Amino acid sequence: MADLQEIFNHITEIKKKQKDIRSAYQDALATSLEYQEIAEKTKTLREKKKQIEASTKQQFAAEFTKLDDYAIDLASDQELLSDAALSKLMKGETVEVTDEYNATYQPVFTVKFKKS
Repeated sequence: MADLQEIFNHITEIKKKQKDIRSAYQDALATSLEYQEIAEKTKTLREKKKQIEASTKQQFAAEFTKLDDYAIDLASDQELLSDAALSKLMKGETVEVTDEYNATYQPVFTVKFKKS
């Protein structure tokens, strides 16, 4: 198995190469007149789309309030589910849930690194 630092360095190197390619691609698009014209038309259409969405959203104000409440409840319940699953796992118990179609779900744990 490769050293942890070697893997990290390899990932960093690949990310730099990806960034270089993306930068070259963006530069090529910036020099294309046809692309610039289409980008301007797209910008205009997006603004018009936002205006239509805003006016429609005003008509559904009550539903959007409910939607926001559901999002808060969902986040809270997901955190509660994660905490309960972790507690069961730490006790050595089997952790799984089943939906209405009898599909079984097992938890997936991941490790992420954050710059300190």
